[in-house]
Amino acid sequence: MQWAGCRDLDGVTKSLDQIDLKILSEIQADGRITNVELAKRVGISPPPCLRRVRTLEEEGYIQGYRGLLDPQRLGFEVTVFASVHLSSQADADLRAFEEFVRGEPLVRECWMLSGEVDFILKCVAPDMATFQDFVAHLTAAPHVRNVRTSLVLHSSKYAPAVPLELKMPG
Repeated sequence: MQWAGCRDLDGVTKSLDQIDLKILSEIQADGRITNVELAKRVGISPPPCLRRVRTLEEEGYIQGYRGLLDPQRLGFEVTVFASVHLSSQADADLRAFEEFVRGEPLVRECWMLSGEVDFILKCVAPDMATFQDFVAHLTAAPHVRNVRTSLVLHSSKYAPAVPLELKMPG
């Protein structure tokens, strides 16, 4: 079974076979896996496994490798979602806001949305005072009409991975 829903950089459909999907799944579960162990888990020898991984990296399926850190253990006790409404949706103003957000270390994710909210930001801070200072800074940014915040009380699910299991046979 092949997954034909992916596009390469030229817009041409790139089919990922089951081995590619298994490689992606294993790397997603453990980015520190050795090539030898990865090859063993996906059922191929190490040299073609390494070639496939390099191809998946070059084609952008694998964007990078990083460790997932626990923000609370590192002193970032506050997680907040901020809904941002801009006064202008002109392309230049949207791009300017995105550029502003890229420079803000408390903002960990920024998503442009359709509908009533223009952007939603996921922010982490060491404490509420730091976050409140950031909100004052955010509301003063150009073209920001208003900001509504929702403090995270509890996380019921944290799954930063892509659900590749939906693309693999049972």
